[in-house]
Amino acid sequence: MLKKLTIKITVALLVISFTTELEARMPVILRDGFVLTGIDGNLISADNDNRWFFEFDSEITDGKGRLKAGTLVEVLPSAALEKMIEDAASHTTSNYKLWGRITKYNDKNYIFPIYFLPLSKIKPPQPKAAKTKPQKEAPSINEPNDPLAVPDQIVAKLESRRIIRTEQLRKGLQLEQDSVLMDRSGFIKNDSHGKAVFVFDALGRGVQKISLQLLPSQTLQRAQQKQATELEPVRFNAAGIVTKYKGDYYLLLQRARRIFSHGNFPR
Repeated sequence: MLKKLTIKITVALLVISFTTELEARMPVILRDGFVLTGIDGNLISADNDNRWFFEFDSEITDGKGRLKAGTLVEVLPSAALEKMIEDAASHTTSNYKLWGRITKYNDKNYIFPIYFLPLSKIKPPQPKAAKTKPQKEAPSINEPNDPLAVPDQIVAKLESRRIIRTEQLRKGLQLEQDSVLMDRSGFIKNDSHGKAVFVFDALGRGVQKISLQLLPSQTLQRAQQKQATELEPVRFNAAGIVTKYKGDYYLLLQRARRIFSHGNFPR
């Protein structure tokens, strides 16, 4: 009896040891919604793929999660990413200081970029010659921990994001910049390619059948989990950021509250 008990305890200790070692190897990702404020890194394209990644120059932590320097995090389709790609194509380097929001979906982190600054290396000081009139040089930034606040004009631009109104939905979605989607009802479905989309619910308001591709986030994951437990389509009241990338529109969900129709709305 004592021998069997000893074997069971040994097996249990081995299982605990293996589980602890496995957890130690797993990356501790950042929480959904964590804000990046001027993080240095490189924009990298995946070979034979349309995906883009941001490689951090320094370690990033939100107090619990931690991503080491050199970690690659996928950058989500957005207007900011499209501008970064255009900038990288016209320069020999692709080093940037990035502002954005971290999202989390299926235990994986993504970056929704908001604003960026191209970086360049500081030239070594040259020997002083005869006194000449000082010339202004373009500022260069290359220190990973160099504090840099978001310029006032950028803050004002972010705060003045347009809100999508019903009138815009009636005539079709045409946006020139990132906009805020507020309190719009619709359904979360999969398109013909298996990608998650948000389909607006017209509710008799003459709104066109518009759908937005959904970007991976914790809010989307939770909404999909709710839908998976129901046989009928679930109507959601959604809010988030609408962006445009290479001609297609995307929605980063920030809230998806279920609407109970109580039999008043058609399915």
